[in-house]
This record gives sequence, C-alpha cells and structure tokens, in this order.
Amino acid sequence: MYFKVVNGAVEIDAKTILEQVNIEIKEHDHIAIIGRNGAGKSTLLKALIDHSMFSEGVGAEAFSVTMLDRPDIGFLKQNEGFFHDHTLLEEIEEVYEEVIRLEKKLKNLEKRMEAGCASVREISKYTELEEYYKNMGGYEYQKEYLLALNKNGFTKEDLHKKMSFFSGGEQTKISFIKLLLKKPDLLLLDEPTNHLDMDAILWLEEYLGKYPASFVVVSHDRMFINRVANKIYEIEYGETQVYHGNYDYYLQEKKRRYDAWLKSYEKQQKEIARLQRIADRFRYKPSKASMAMSKLKQIERMVKIKKPQKGDSRTFHARFDEFKKSGQVVLTADNLEFGYHKILGKATFTLNRGRRLAIIGKNGTGKSTLLKTIMGIQPKLGGEISFGSMVYPLYFDQQFDGLDKTLTVYEEFMKTYPQMNDYDVHSSLASFMFYEEDLNKKIEVLSGGEKVRLQLCKLIFGNANLLVLDEPTNHLDILSKERLEEVLQNYPGTILFVSHDRYFIKKIADSILEIEGKEIVYYDYNYEDYLEKKKESILESKPVNAKTKKKHPSSSVDIDKQISKLEEKLDRLNGELFLEEVYTNQEKYQETLNHIHLLEEKLNELIENWE
Repeated sequence: MYFKVVNGAVEIDAKTILEQVNIEIKEHDHIAIIGRNGAGKSTLLKALIDHSMFSEGVGAEAFSVTMLDRPDIGFLKQNEGFFHDHTLLEEIEEVYEEVIRLEKKLKNLEKRMEAGCASVREISKYTELEEYYKNMGGYEYQKEYLLALNKNGFTKEDLHKKMSFFSGGEQTKISFIKLLLKKPDLLLLDEPTNHLDMDAILWLEEYLGKYPASFVVVSHDRMFINRVANKIYEIEYGETQVYHGNYDYYLQEKKRRYDAWLKSYEKQQKEIARLQRIADRFRYKPSKASMAMSKLKQIERMVKIKKPQKGDSRTFHARFDEFKKSGQVVLTADNLEFGYHKILGKATFTLNRGRRLAIIGKNGTGKSTLLKTIMGIQPKLGGEISFGSMVYPLYFDQQFDGLDKTLTVYEEFMKTYPQMNDYDVHSSLASFMFYEEDLNKKIEVLSGGEKVRLQLCKLIFGNANLLVLDEPTNHLDILSKERLEEVLQNYPGTILFVSHDRYFIKKIADSILEIEGKEIVYYDYNYEDYLEKKKESILESKPVNAKTKKKHPSSSVDIDKQISKLEEKLDRLNGELFLEEVYTNQEKYQETLNHIHLLEEKLNELIENWE
C-alpha cells in the first residue's frame, strides 16, 4: 500500500482551505494529523478518499496524486450514527457476509453428506470450500467479534438490541469495531476518542499500537497521539509539515527546526548587511568599483532564506485581578446520593481551598450528574451536600445549556454582567478571541470551540473562587487546551472537574474521585500517582506464591493449552480430508468429518469458557 500527494490544494465553495498538501502514506505508517480548529484536518481526510477534491497547490513542485495497489480504505466520520432498525448482531454480521454465505453452503453440503446422498463431486466441493472457509477465518469470526465487543463494554445481551437503543458514544464504538473487523488496508479516523471513556481509549491505544496495516487519525488528544503515532503531519497556514515520530518528538523537533531556521536566516541577513556595507562604501571609488559590484552580485546570487513564520499561537488569555478567598473547607459531601430515576452512586468527600479534584469513570456512571447535583441543578436523592463559608461557585456545562442561542455573543455576556461598562465588555471578550466582527454573531451559529471560549470567558470574569467544570476541553484544539491548562494552573481558587482528557487531568488534578459502578473512591494523589497505586493494588490482589499454588483446572493458562492441542488435532484431521485414500472412501471420509465436528464442539466450549 502506498499513497502520496505532492503540492495539493483543496478549495470548498471558492474558499481555499488547504494551500500546499504534501503527504506520504506507506505500509505500516501510523499517522496523526494535528492543527488548529478550522485548519482543514477533517477536509484532508475527505480529500484522501475523494482525490478529485485536490487541485494544484502553491508550491514549486508539480502537483500529483499517486496511489499504488488500490488499498481498501475505511473511514470513521465524526458523529457517525445509525438510522435503521438493525440489531447490533445484524450490524456486525454485515462485516462477515461472505463468510456467513459460505458457512450456509457448507452446512447444506454437510447435511447431504451425513444423509449419505452426497456425490463425489459434492464431497470434493465441500473440501475445497471448507479450506477456503478456514483461510477466511470462518472458524474464528464469532470469537473475534465477541471479543471485540466485550473489550468495548458490550455484552451478549446487547447483540439483539436495536441500534437506536445505543448512545452516541456506544454507536461510535460500534462504527470503529466494524472498521477493525473489516481490516481495511488504510484506516482514516476522525476524532475516534470522542465519546469514549478512559477504558475504551486505553483499549483503542493498545489495538492501534499493534494495528498491522496503516492508519491516519485526526485527534486533539495529546496522550493518545503520543502512544499510537509514528508520524505526525501538522497543518498550519494551509500547509502540511511532517515529523517522523510521536507527539513528544514533534514538540521537540518543531522547536529545533524553528530555532535552526531562525539562526540560518539571521546569519544570512548579517552576511547580506556586511556585503551591502562594503558595496555602499566603495561603489563610487574607481579603484574599488568592480569589487563593490561583485559584492552586490554576490547578494543577488544568494538563495534567500525566508524569515521563519512563528506558529499560529493566537488564543485566549485571562487574569485574576479581583479574587476573594473562600473558607478553608470549600465543599463537603456526606453520603450524597445522585442519579435520576435510580441512585447511580453515593459520594463522601471533602474539598479544601486550593485543591483540584478530578472526577473520572466510565461513560454512564454519573460523573456529570454528580456535578449537577452538587450545583443544585439536579435534585439529590439522599445524603448531604454543603458549601463552606464565602464560597462563590460557577459551573461550566458541557452541553452549553446555560447559553441562550437566540442572543448574540455581546448580549449573552451582558446578560451575565449587566454592571460592566461597554469598554470592559469589549476587552473581556477580546481576551477570549471575540473581536468586533464576532460580537453580533448569534450563539446558535457558533462552533463548539467558540461556545467553550464564551463559557470560559463568563466563568473567568465572574471572579468565582470555586470552578465546577464538566468536560471543559471538549471542542478545543491542542493550543487552546494548553492555554486553558496555563490559566487553571495560575487560578488561585479551587477546581472540581470532570474530564476524559488524561493529559489535562495529569496537568491540573492533585486528587482523584473515581466512580466504579456504585462504588466511589477518593485518591489523595495526582493522576500519575493514582495510576501507580492502581497498578500496585492489582499486583497485590494476585497470589504471592504463584509457583506453589495449585492451578485451578479452568484457569486461562490451562484452557489455552487445551485449545492449542485441539487446534493441532483439527489441523491434522482437516489435512487428512485431502488424502486420496480418505476423500475417495465415503465411509472413511464421513468418519474423519464426524471426528472433526466433535473436536470443533469441544473447541467452541473451551473458547466460551476462556471468554
């Protein structure tokens, strides 16, 4: 598989989105595309599928698009949904249509053979189809999809549920599972970690890290990129720049390239200035005129180094000029029961002034519900919640329910701070990148990132001493996430937040509240220490003297050995079906076939136990 675009450009509605695309995808390339919101990352993915979107770019090289071997391309779009009445099983079985058709043919032939009415030609056909079925993974496909679903939190009971029953996050998982099971030569993934909880993201990282073919992923998740990518393309000012490494390497290499380019530029500028001084000094002296002219020609012949352009670093900024301290105890939860129609969990913890507590857990465990219960938006189902003295909390809602979509940016801000004069309103909004032309935009036309910035602006200038944040990094590009981290690190108050962005949690949190089912555990550690403690607890739960402890007869190790032995026997027996003395002897052939069926039943039983 090989795919290359040289000096490509993409225009949409007469507007140039990408000016100069140079991208090369080789076998086993694990590529991440990064860039600001609106830089054209998703557009580039679409153009990699539809080459007609490319036209000639502004670069000096000749424009070309090269694709060898016509790879099978799988594309996972943002917000891909299901709008039909399929069950989960029917949706997954679409991947295996050819295998299932072949399976039906084999079963029909088996019935004829068991009845003793199959012809020699049919027996020969069965042998041929059975080998093809085996090579297609026919004996493994059910185990394959059941394991994939299980890893992503689906049960066997889910198989018969309609697709409309599943949430957006679950549908994203199903889309991705289908892509993996299809095993395309090239995966194109647009924000695949959106709507996934931490466990699912960890599984996805592990799977993609071992993915045998190539993929291109668009993501703002820095830790995810760092763990899965071996090549990064950054889109900036409409151009692509390649970095051969993971995200950590990209950060170092980008700085090194800029510094080296700036050094070369400054060195050349000094040399040009020196030559120009000599020419200016001696050009009017007859004896030195030729020498002066040679210096000017030397300047003309130089290949001029362009001054390096700094990265697009435009983002918001904030100051905390007016700030009132709260009391030492900011928030106390005592057996606080939260949920809607039923109790999702019961929380007990104390949050002191200046602490930064992250609430983590799987999707659907009630993280956002807990925040809403704390803020009084959702009624508590039991227990107590109380704020300390002089605590002024403000809440960031990931659903943007606090924004009135009928208002403009200016009106929404003024609604919150009617006492502010016009100059202060303009200054406050400008600090969060809302300039004169943006102030009359209706909330309903704002992008997700713009809505996040507006909510953050309202929060920061509210002078709260407790920030309650529900997924504040959603919709933000990497640079905006980094700036938010800086703002919150300098924030003098207390922070309680929900996030699935592990890099963000690592930067901000000094304590963790983990929701696991109905069990809620408080860890007085930062995120890295929390991970270490979790590892230690898992190791401690294992038997110390593993060598002397008698193995349970149904342990996974024992089952693995039994499965291996059965698979070896099956391989040998399937091979015997091709021997002339077997396939020409109906009785012997049927005997071998019956033996194979018995072993297959045992194998399926062992696989179920192993699962």
